[in-house]
Amino acid sequence: MNQPSDDDSLFDHCPWLFAGQASDGQRAAQEERQKRLLGGPGEVRLGEDCFVAETAAVHPDVLHLGDRSYIAAHAYVTDTIRTGADCTVNPFTVVRGTVTLGDGVRIGAHSSLLGFNHGSAPDLPVHRQPVTSRGITVGDDVWIGSHVVVVDGVTIGDHCVIGAGAVVTKDLPAWSVAAGNPARRHRDRREPREPHGAKRLSGVEVAGERRGLSGVEVVGERRGPSGPDAAQERRGQARPEALVEELRAFAAAAREQATELLDRSWRPDTGRYADRPGTEPTVRAHCDAVEIADLLLGDVPPHLPAPEHVERLRALQDPATGLIPEYGATAPLPGPAGVPDGAPAYHVLCVGYALDLLGSSFPHPVHAVRTTTAGRLVRHLGELPWTDRAWHAGAWVDSWATAAHWNLRAGGEAAAPGALEALFGWLHTHADPWTGMWGSPTREAGRLQMVNGHYRLTRGSFAQFGLPVPYPERVVDTVLDHARDPRHFAPGRENACNVLDVIHPLWLCARQTTHRSEEARSWAASQLTAALGRWTPGGGFAFGPTADGSGPGREPGLQGTEMWLAIVWLLADVVGVADALGYRPRGIHRPEPAPAERPV
Repeated sequence: MNQPSDDDSLFDHCPWLFAGQASDGQRAAQEERQKRLLGGPGEVRLGEDCFVAETAAVHPDVLHLGDRSYIAAHAYVTDTIRTGADCTVNPFTVVRGTVTLGDGVRIGAHSSLLGFNHGSAPDLPVHRQPVTSRGITVGDDVWIGSHVVVVDGVTIGDHCVIGAGAVVTKDLPAWSVAAGNPARRHRDRREPREPHGAKRLSGVEVAGERRGLSGVEVVGERRGPSGPDAAQERRGQARPEALVEELRAFAAAAREQATELLDRSWRPDTGRYADRPGTEPTVRAHCDAVEIADLLLGDVPPHLPAPEHVERLRALQDPATGLIPEYGATAPLPGPAGVPDGAPAYHVLCVGYALDLLGSSFPHPVHAVRTTTAGRLVRHLGELPWTDRAWHAGAWVDSWATAAHWNLRAGGEAAAPGALEALFGWLHTHADPWTGMWGSPTREAGRLQMVNGHYRLTRGSFAQFGLPVPYPERVVDTVLDHARDPRHFAPGRENACNVLDVIHPLWLCARQTTHRSEEARSWAASQLTAALGRWTPGGGFAFGPTADGSGPGREPGLQGTEMWLAIVWLLADVVGVADALGYRPRGIHRPEPAPAERPV
């Protein structure tokens, strides 16, 4: 930190710097702040070298801060709070009710620990319900990431790590690494992380999960991809056995023909993959081949041994920028905020995830994003063409956020300090509360640009980082309205991009809301039946027609096959029958958040 020590806001937001950098005047002001708290109506005890930001709203009945504990800017602290030593309540965090923290607890910005609740009896309005409090207890040496919510009655054991955006509704034992909504224990913190080489397409152990054709087993929990039987029971619907059998037959045929469809795109003369016969080899085609082989064969594409697939893909990255050019092109130059337009932007996604499936990773950080400052990023976000080219703008966000993700996975910083937080802050404050989207409809294409842009944007940001999307009910409304537009969804006009960009938001928002869920399932069921009929024996799926003639079009190829295989899974999962497919996307279109080394 190079800010002058006379900037009081520095210590309000970074209180750990106060002891070493504060001036005499600032120390006197903090002493007065603490005297006011000690002289207030509550029972307040403050240990040695504590700090309470002037801008924090601290109105306790009981407040006991252990030595070297801090309450940062704009935190909201009320009721009965007791902490051990070396605890930090970071900016904009809410701690209310009865909350007890052990030693060395770090609570990330914008998190909420709510050690109280309201009754919900039907005979009283909510505002007249009694308040109850069982309290929250957090052990020693606990790291709670940003935007986490911990509800009343929860105990978090010693040495836990809680990922960003988690909603903790149940107790977590000591040494848990947990994430998700609701939060689930993913592993024991004491266990050594699996090396990248331990993830195998042909093996069983995959990044802490055991992958089988009938589902995924995670940390001792056995389930199908989405528990469709239980989902059907909750909805009171009969399981559609005819559709299940159709999906099983489709998946069996696709697996049987997988090697043939990969063979038709392999170019022995160049030793590379092309999307389909008669086209030039591309980087994306190689990545699509890896994804298809993983989905249908549970192995690598058979034309090269796994180490050679890894070596070829890793060699594509420019060590200076971390970007990946197309075959035969010069190394791309960074854009104004890191990621340039064009193929290199998508290569950040497809090459990164192909390497991940192969049990490897980029050899270098994506330096072009690693050096992006929050200011440069925010300026560029404001300059993107949201009004008339929201897909382009959303795709840029997808690429930038994915590069930041790979940088974190490599054990470094995502970007310059504060840039990743600035991204999510900008997205939250610029989402339209009426549509849940970024951008606007256009006269020529209706909602196409904003819906397609929403998919790309949320795939790389909210979905990839495991965070809830803003205004999920409004997103569902907008997407379902768009799905009725005959310009894009009349029979014979659907393409992979447009169907994916509807079903993914519906699937993602269903994690947060049941709003119009029956309509979403009905749409997914009709699209699923149509999609299965598009398979070309031995060739796979065609991408489908596009209004402007872009994309791979009506001939079956790797891009269309990779995308439609993921779409079929998402459609089937919304209907509740995805387990019949026996595969689950693990690459670009993986349904779960991508694994992270640590909370944001």
